[in-house]
Amino acid sequence: MATVLVVDDNRATADALCSLLTALGVQAVPAYGPRAALEMLDSVKPRLIFLDLNMPGVNGFEVLGFLKREPRLAQVPVVVITSDDQEETRTRAFKSGALGVIVKPASLNALEHALKRAGLL
Repeated sequence: MATVLVVDDNRATADALCSLLTALGVQAVPAYGPRAALEMLDSVKPRLIFLDLNMPGVNGFEVLGFLKREPRLAQVPVVVITSDDQEETRTRAFKSGALGVIVKPASLNALEHALKRAGLL
């Protein structure tokens, strides 16, 4: 079973997203914020990362930049999940290396599509 990392500083959101992903047949692991995610990535290499953008301290774009610069993680697909539905946010996410962008609240169909694009379904 593929491991998917869900990075969101809101525990309820991360847990709900993990539940939806589990229903779709993947093992979803929450990381409650960017620092927790970076610590987890020292020992876990997920097949896909769902990444919130608006987090305190280190924002999602900074985490995405780190992931794409880190040789061990650069090939892991990242899907941005955000409440920001502006075109410039989408454009910046794709230019930063995101595989996709999902606007919150994430639908089961959007998550399934992202998993398919990442080759996990």
